Amino acid sequence: MSTSENRKLTIAREMASLQGEVDDLRKLVNTLLTIIMEEADGVHSGAAPVQAGTPRAGISM
Repeated sequence: MSTSENRKLTIAREMASLQGEVDDLRKLVNTLLTIIMEEADGVHSGAAPVQAGTPRAGISM
């Protein structure tokens, strides 16, 4: 194998590794965004107490 072929193989391996990392990070970001969007105010899970007299129309602060 020539130096050029070795370099191409090395680059191809690195690209495959980086693509795997990008895919993993994309999944993580999508998961985090889903969690943030679903429970932005905490009311869905019951984690945040609801104050008396406040509207329940999906308003979060």
